[in-house]
Amino acid sequence: MDAKRLGIYLNDHLAGSVAGIELAVRTETENRSNPVGRYLSAFVPELRHDQSILESVMQTLELKQDPLKTRAAWVSEKLGRLKLNGSLVRYSPLSRLVELEGLCVATEGRLSLWRTLARLSARDTRLAGYDFEALIARGETQQAALQHLRARAADVAFADEPAPFGSTEPVIANL
Repeated sequence: MDAKRLGIYLNDHLAGSVAGIELAVRTETENRSNPVGRYLSAFVPELRHDQSILESVMQTLELKQDPLKTRAAWVSEKLGRLKLNGSLVRYSPLSRLVELEGLCVATEGRLSLWRTLARLSARDTRLAGYDFEALIARGETQQAALQHLRARAADVAFADEPAPFGSTEPVIANL
């Protein structure tokens, strides 16, 4: 296995996890009173757990973390907030939709990471102690929940008369 390329790959995913967690926290904060916020309140700790597993994998494989990449990802997520959302000073229904789409894309990236590591674990016994299949299953469940919320956010964002996101809808736990 090419350790240099693997280190770059894992550091890219670690940086992505930093940006993804920041995005999820922001989205949760802006949506506390609706199903998006309620779902993300459980999702964010799962993201942090996944990030710690990735860091552990890197330690196991004796790959160094690149702090410059993680800092750049943090800054990039903050800069990504500076976009037109149809409302100059407030969070808008379009903000929610775009952020959920970002979380869907990030989750797909995380699923790819776990699938790649699952394949590599067949060749590298150092990875045998990680349950990548469970991480994949959880990621697929998360993706289904996020896609459901994203679809609902699209309905709200593009309605002729936008209504609140449905604070009476149930929390999506295990779709």
